[in-house]
Amino acid sequence: MSQNVSRVAIVTGASQGIGAGLVQALTAQNYGIVATSRTIEPSTSPNVIAVAGDVADPRTAKRVVGAALEQFGRIDTLVNNAGIFIPKPFVEYTQEDFAAMLSVNLVGFFNMTQAVLEQMLRQGNGHVLSITTTLAEQPVKSVSAGLASLTKGGLNAVTRALALEYADKGIRVNAVAPGVIKTPMHAPETHEFLAGLHPIHRLGEVQEVIDAILYLEKAEFVTGQILHVDGGASAGKW
Repeated sequence: MSQNVSRVAIVTGASQGIGAGLVQALTAQNYGIVATSRTIEPSTSPNVIAVAGDVADPRTAKRVVGAALEQFGRIDTLVNNAGIFIPKPFVEYTQEDFAAMLSVNLVGFFNMTQAVLEQMLRQGNGHVLSITTTLAEQPVKSVSAGLASLTKGGLNAVTRALALEYADKGIRVNAVAPGVIKTPMHAPETHEFLAGLHPIHRLGEVQEVIDAILYLEKAEFVTGQILHVDGGASAGKW
């Protein structure tokens, strides 16, 4: 068991984009980390444990929690970052699209959060943080993404509900709702259009989402909040 860490975090969807950047940022702050995704590579850092698996499979949550407790002895933070986004007109979604988004965005959240909360209740403290989307509260006419609103909007709602449910148990529950972030999933030729979805007229950077997560990690009096990192897109009609 390694005790030479400041805090212990589980990060889902950790193989690329925001998840991979967050693992690096938390490692720099001396966190012990269990990083998971379906295709994650083994870690070379002694304080990062990589566990490959599908968050929609409840056995993955058990293996991830088990790895955290075996290596570090506790779990301070869960970041539910794993998610998929399929933009389509609503009537063109298939049953396969629906099943895929439901399994990762909601079933994955349920499996990981339930397993981690059981440990946090034993400890008497913890922080659950989810990555949602600004589209769940501020839809955009030019982006058809009904299933994103359906699934990620559910995460926004349950964030507030769980924050109240566990506030007197020492457990905080928050979310970060990004706008469009510059990651490899967005081809360069789409950047101009995507930048126009934000009043600030640029894409967000991965580091800006990480900064919001790190703020919420330290903000002990903040719970039940959806922190928008979206260049003003959620501020109102524009």
